[in-house]
Amino acid sequence: MAAAAAEGVPATHREEPVRDDVAVETAEEAKEPAEADINELCRDMFSKMATYLTGELTATSEDYKLLENMNKLTSLKYLEMKDIAINISRNLKDLNQKYAGLQPYLDQINVIEEQVAALEQAAYKLDAYSKKLGLIAQSFCIIKFYESIKEIEKASDTGIRRGQKEYPPASLQLHVI
Repeated sequence: MAAAAAEGVPATHREEPVRDDVAVETAEEAKEPAEADINELCRDMFSKMATYLTGELTATSEDYKLLENMNKLTSLKYLEMKDIAINISRNLKDLNQKYAGLQPYLDQINVIEEQVAALEQAAYKLDAYSKKLGLIAQSFCIIKFYESIKEIEKASDTGIRRGQKEYPPASLQLHVI
């Protein structure tokens, strides 16, 4: 009732919960086990605790052994990588020395390449000039040919009038260059 009064509900209005289940557990008073049972239970508990702790320590010990092996392997791998890096460094130095030895030849190749480019340009200019010169020579020949034809025609007209049998006169025969 004190609980109901504390809640502010009058004791007469408080309803008791109704339980339909028949099997309600009842509290029993704890009885102390016999002295022999306590000793046996303690021994059992200590042996199980020892087994548990032994297992935990064994697992921890195995973890440390695994970690030690991993560290050894990592150390070996780092030593291998160090050797590889030393070899790469040595090879790189050798390559740099060889490149330095080849540098004068590479410079000569660059100079030759520039000279070849200049020579190629000169060849193109010479080719264009020779084509122009060929056209000029051809034009000159054509002009000379036409002039010769005109002189021959003129001479033939004059020679026919003079009664010459030679057509064209030997002095005006065409000379091909």
